[in-house]
Amino acid sequence: MAGKRSYGEGCPIAHSLDLVGERWALLVVRELRLGPRRYRDLQEALPGIAPTVLSQRLKDLEAAGVVHRRELAPPAAARVYGLTEWGAGLEPVFRELARWGVRSPVVPLSGGVSADSTMLGLRTFFAPPPDQEPWSAVYDVWLGRERYRIRIERGRLEHLARGGDAGGADVVVRTDKDTWQRVLGRQEARADAVAAGRLAVEGDPALLDRLVAAAAAPPAP
Repeated sequence: MAGKRSYGEGCPIAHSLDLVGERWALLVVRELRLGPRRYRDLQEALPGIAPTVLSQRLKDLEAAGVVHRRELAPPAAARVYGLTEWGAGLEPVFRELARWGVRSPVVPLSGGVSADSTMLGLRTFFAPPPDQEPWSAVYDVWLGRERYRIRIERGRLEHLARGGDAGGADVVVRTDKDTWQRVLGRQEARADAVAAGRLAVEGDPALLDRLVAAAAAPPAP
């Protein structure tokens, strides 16, 4: 990527864009922020990307040292892609891009989002209300077939990742990403989603309400 379409400048910003500035590159990285993915999982999460483009972006990002690939041992026997330690260093960039983009005074947000994007929004905008008592809890959130583990410690979001060890959660939520996004965005009450059969809660619903209350709505432009 850097060799073919380099800006040819010594500026660190230009160099960064040489590495991750191609179309779809940052979105591929976005989908790896919560854990490794198989190629077909990336295709499902990014339906607008052509298979040839996805393959090229993965090769480019791997060559740049942003992404690594590895083979899972049997019985999985699958190739997965994940972020290198250096690639994971883009996290603050993503957070600030999200906060900047959501305040756009001209172009409104539109279009769908992936399950990972929905969960990453929770991490980006997590901010418990000042009058909320600190709490600790572990949540498993199922968005379709994807499971996400969230750990809150004394009111701080300490861990959010896709997959990992199952069991031991204080609250288990089963829903779809659109319903989850509406509940987090205060567009639908948790109780209404439960009553409609689109969200199921195992465990103390009050703990889920605490999490939702801490999912601060993005600031208005």
